[in-house]
Amino acid sequence: MVRHFLDVEGAATLPTDSLLMVERAVTDLLTVQAMGTVHGPAGLGKTYAVEQALTRAVADGRAGRAPCWVKFPSRPTMRLVAADLLAELTRVPTGRGNRFVLTEQLVEELAPPPGGGGHVVVVDEAQSLNTECIEYLRYLHDHRATRFALLLVGGDGTWKVLSREPMLRSRIYRRVSVEPLTPAEVCALIPTYHPLYEGVDAELLLLIDDHFAHGNLRHWAAFTRTAAALCAATGADRVDETVARNAFTLHGGGVSA
Repeated sequence: MVRHFLDVEGAATLPTDSLLMVERAVTDLLTVQAMGTVHGPAGLGKTYAVEQALTRAVADGRAGRAPCWVKFPSRPTMRLVAADLLAELTRVPTGRGNRFVLTEQLVEELAPPPGGGGHVVVVDEAQSLNTECIEYLRYLHDHRATRFALLLVGGDGTWKVLSREPMLRSRIYRRVSVEPLTPAEVCALIPTYHPLYEGVDAELLLLIDDHFAHGNLRHWAAFTRTAAALCAATGADRVDETVARNAFTLHGGGVSA
């Protein structure tokens, strides 16, 4: 089950344009076993959206295997990429093999199975990859013996990193740039995010967004967790301005009413 940030009880998944586009992009990548990227500033729900889309794809049979998720430290070596990817795919420690031995094993592992339903590889925090590692992933995806979907997910700077590699850029089949909620989206969607916001005036929602959340879903989750505790302490069933300003204070900003 996909988890909300901070496990906010009662939180709903918001049908943002970005969420819907990620769902469509993942479906398309699985259909043609292509390469794609989802990128944008931290806290906008990129990983959540990808996890949800892939969970649904596995459940309805569009993804033949459980997705393989990998994340690397900044500027990893090609051997580290090969070793970590192979370990995640096989769930077996890779031992001491050099990059070329590991690559042979990876090509074999990423070959299309007889019954179809190849691997889905998701590289999170893709902005940490260097040129050599990006080229290595492209090599694996382009290899005549492999067939798998490759999704590169990352924060600020991801597209700048990926797009400067022409061999990779030209192979990106789907690219979704995730953006913060607009004020109109805040007013339309946040009342459905959590019962605390049902019937709350749009002016207060915009105050919270302007002062604290800034269209960032992770910020909204943090605010909601704090506001829920404040409401529980006073017996309130929804956010008001007093609750909002006290929440601002607990997060290091604003003036308590």
